[in-house]
Amino acid sequence: MALSVPRHEFLRDDLPGRDPVLGEGVMWALENLQEAPEAIADAMSDALLLAQERSVPDPAARWLETWEAWVIAMQAGSAMFAVAATTSESVECLVHHEMRLLPASGPRSWVNAGTWINVFYLSVICGDKARLDALCEIESSLLQASGAEFDAYIHPWLEALRSYWLSSPDLGDHLLQAAQGLAPEAAQISGPETTMKILWPVVDLFHRFVIGDHDQFNLSLANALTLHKQYWTGDEGRARDARGPRRGRPARDGQPRV
Repeated sequence: MALSVPRHEFLRDDLPGRDPVLGEGVMWALENLQEAPEAIADAMSDALLLAQERSVPDPAARWLETWEAWVIAMQAGSAMFAVAATTSESVECLVHHEMRLLPASGPRSWVNAGTWINVFYLSVICGDKARLDALCEIESSLLQASGAEFDAYIHPWLEALRSYWLSSPDLGDHLLQAAQGLAPEAAQISGPETTMKILWPVVDLFHRFVIGDHDQFNLSLANALTLHKQYWTGDEGRARDARGPRRGRPARDGQPRV
């Protein structure tokens, strides 16, 4: 039996259409990648917000303008980790149709586990295997040097994603630790509602996918979409937030917005 969860109403009409202009925030960030260290994080978050806003009227990303925003967000996020991890003075990165020589940054507050997860998601969405390979080479010590604080689940969840992509045998152990880290007493930063309606369903879905439980995966997917809808329609502020109709914005704090 087919299951359907209707998309919820979005309470805004001030959304970008098929305008090739990327917006002031994205353009500033792209123009300042070589001078301002924070520009790379701004490029990722601003491009992704633009992608999400365009995805409200264009949910299948049929517009070139929508797809381009998603790709820029992925490219900027990938470059963020490349410049943080390099041992050279600079690294060449492709961002928005241009090879750019970006200076090494070393550890930064935005180079953290939450941002890593968001860039992993973006690379999967865009089907970029090379960027996934490069991302999985990032050392955990670099992410921990950011000083960012997260609930206990996030590092095991990151390692579960890494293990899956690299076909490592410790996937199950990491996934179990991530699930344990989402227990109510452990998820103090995210809070009970975000944990139950946004974070836990993704881990549960991934578990069903990994073990090949197709029937339960479909049921869990319907449940995840229902909880997602409940969360993003919980009040007017959320119902006006473009992160709701289209999942996932990596904020500057790096918290994954799955």
